[in-house]
Amino acid sequence: MKRFLVIPDKFKGSLNAEEVIENISVGIKSVLPDANITSILASDGGDGFLDAVARYIDLQTIWTDTVDPIGRPMKAPFGYDTKTSTAYIELARASGLVLLKEKERNPLQTSTYGTGLQIKKALELGAKRVFLGIGGSATNDGGTGIAKALGYRFLDTNGNDLKTIGKHLDRIASIKKEGKLDGVSFFAINDVNNPLYGIQGAAHVYAAQKGANAHDVERLDAGLRKLDRVVASDLGVQNANIPGAGSAGGTGYGLMTFFNADFISGIDFLLDLSKVNGLLDAGHIDAIITGEGAIDNQTLQGKLISGVVRLGQKYGLPVIAFCGIKELSAKEARTLGLRATIEIADREKPLDYNMQHAAMLLQKAVKNYFKTVRKWSC
Repeated sequence: MKRFLVIPDKFKGSLNAEEVIENISVGIKSVLPDANITSILASDGGDGFLDAVARYIDLQTIWTDTVDPIGRPMKAPFGYDTKTSTAYIELARASGLVLLKEKERNPLQTSTYGTGLQIKKALELGAKRVFLGIGGSATNDGGTGIAKALGYRFLDTNGNDLKTIGKHLDRIASIKKEGKLDGVSFFAINDVNNPLYGIQGAAHVYAAQKGANAHDVERLDAGLRKLDRVVASDLGVQNANIPGAGSAGGTGYGLMTFFNADFISGIDFLLDLSKVNGLLDAGHIDAIITGEGAIDNQTLQGKLISGVVRLGQKYGLPVIAFCGIKELSAKEARTLGLRATIEIADREKPLDYNMQHAAMLLQKAVKNYFKTVRKWSC
């Protein structure tokens, strides 16, 4: 009997992670009906983080009056564990790209302030630990929006308070802190390794997909550099080059800088919650199956799949990935550590067809892979 651990991400716009698990399992069972399949609803800290946590912890859902990335009033949920006074907050619920229409997307104008209001509510409830899944953001504000909601002030050269949006980062002249958050621990959940700024930083790698043009990217990168200089001068902290500082438009940097947050890998965090390490330690898994909508250069920077590959390497297990679109060469995929990378898209059909028929295409690709290889682990 073959034993598989299935840990995929969502196929954005077509299948959520639970649907990916279901269709991979159907594909495997069609070829290996006796296969034993264990699945984990995982997250790299982005969309789906809260749902993944709620699968393993009995959470109270708290709805908060907050604002979206461009300041419009809205309500957004977070999870609260009353037994441990722990809040679980998904950045994308109030500061996510999915909340904006395409024409509204502009990281010069967006802020994480709404997520800060959710954290503020959690602290009012008595939270002593705050876990933040920080993927899927519409922002590039260096986490200043969150910080402002929790007592920081960002001032221009005239001492005026600045709105905490991307285009104002280069106008920050000083930072003031009002009040303290004693006895609260913060944890940033993500699987991104980018520094705050530079060619591999938050703006250059991610801002374009949030609506920025080439000029905007340069301005945002310069703004993050300015923020880091003022932080070093006023707060005596230098975190820009720590891997993960560039996550969620610099939110990782902001959480480390303003709240001394610890970084936790999204895949490691969910593995711990799911207790699946016992199966792995006991040698009860033969291969790991993963997947996501696109396997591309950003995968190399630390998407969920990177964490799954590290898990496979730790336990000496092959990792097989299915994806909507594969934009890495075979050599790059091997460098990442994948045993096989299988694209499910029908290249002869338009994108809309592939998005609408993703479930069928995924099942078909999984079935064909396990029928074709001479050994299931090849």
